[in-house]
Amino acid sequence: MDKMIVSPSPHLHAKASTASIMRDVVIALSPAIIVSILFYGWSEILVLAVSAVSCVALEWLIARYLMKRPELFSGSSALVTGLLLAMNLPATTPWWIVIVGAIVAIGIAKMSFGGLGQNIFNPAITARVFLLISFPVQMTNWTAPKGFIGGIDAVSGATPLGIIKEGLKSGQTIPQVLAGNGMDVHMILRDIGGSAGEISALALLAGFIYLLVRKVVKPWIPLSILVTIAVVAAIFNGIDPEHFTSPNFNLMTGGVLLGALFMATDYVTSPMSNWGGVVFGVGIGLIVMMIRYFGSYPEGMSFAILIMNCFVPLINRAFHQKKYGRA
Repeated sequence: MDKMIVSPSPHLHAKASTASIMRDVVIALSPAIIVSILFYGWSEILVLAVSAVSCVALEWLIARYLMKRPELFSGSSALVTGLLLAMNLPATTPWWIVIVGAIVAIGIAKMSFGGLGQNIFNPAITARVFLLISFPVQMTNWTAPKGFIGGIDAVSGATPLGIIKEGLKSGQTIPQVLAGNGMDVHMILRDIGGSAGEISALALLAGFIYLLVRKVVKPWIPLSILVTIAVVAAIFNGIDPEHFTSPNFNLMTGGVLLGALFMATDYVTSPMSNWGGVVFGVGIGLIVMMIRYFGSYPEGMSFAILIMNCFVPLINRAFHQKKYGRA
């Protein structure tokens, strides 16, 4: 008699499969990946390739030989994890650190919980935070190699958030730091430095619009994150514009867009209901701004998403979608 295999909740009736959804996510990430390769060159290609191949291979090996449950292998899901991990890393990350990140993402954050649908923390973000704590020098080396676009060698070795944080520590005001480093509207097109997921806001937005059109994601989580960040930044910036960055700066810099549009919306580690998603997003936005304004790290998106991942079971208990068959 064949075994009955029941997948983890939520159980939704739809034509889309896990493979088709992951394929759409890869397509949506493509514009940002292409832009990052153009700006960072062969180094970025190496990080992307090592991360993607390592994640897919590790999930296959663990499912097949350690867990002896080959049905748990989901190549498309592992590929997305690998791409998202790579987009959270500096282009200069050594290949062996990328592999360590893949081991943490797939082996610890995902398969140790039982595989796709069972993990409580976003695998790519878990790996990124682990690497940041374990290898702080390599993970904050934002020196960008010359890419395939002329003039890229002029890119600074620090992110805008890092530049602001260091400037404030040295006694400068934010207008002075911005003026001295030429940071303004151009951050919409590309960042001064950072990971592949930070290099182009327009590319990330284009990919997210594709996901909305394809109905792969709903807008409530990203909107609640971005609105919360904008409101908190507007309040603090309005009170003291010389020491608190503006809403536009906080929305366009760091990993806010990548985190809000592609990582906080992960099906497995985000709330199932619309209102639960709003609460989830507001919590992420608040934590991000508290870390940025008052914490020691210039960025806070990864920590914020992981912290709110812990509250997803409670949020799901408090907020429910309508039951099947109910009006």
